Amino acid sequence: MTVAARLTELGITLPATAKPLAIYQPAVRSGELVFVSGQLPTREGVVVHPGRLGDGVSVEQGKEAAGVAALNVLAAVHDLVGSLEGLRVVRLVGYVACTPEFDQHPAVVNGASELMRDVFGEELGVGVRLALGVASLPARAAVEIEVLFEIEE
Repeated sequence: MTVAARLTELGITLPATAKPLAIYQPAVRSGELVFVSGQLPTREGVVVHPGRLGDGVSVEQGKEAAGVAALNVLAAVHDLVGSLEGLRVVRLVGYVACTPEFDQHPAVVNGASELMRDVFGEELGVGVRLALGVASLPARAAVEIEVLFEIEE
């Protein structure tokens, strides 16, 4: 099944690529690799579930925010490459804004990993991963997701 068909089956429409908050490119290609800058969980410029995990943002809300950020990752890649076909997730990194006591980072970042798996399939959509907690993120976002893709020929 193609990625486009999976997106349709999942009822997913790619959003417009989020505008950078500073001086950087949303995504850059180097050879067969595509590096995507950290993407926030925004819909039409508004942060979904702002705040910190362990301090007003639930694990389910954080997981949803991670999925929204991952969707913004896909939009940035699509804008750069022109398609999502032939991509493989190599590495996914999830930053979780949280209190020092919070320890469910993997469950939150699963929101992004599950989207990648559902869109690209188990073999191409699941790569290595890092989930870590941070004191704060831009725009009070609860999560930020960055992904490294390989373009398979």
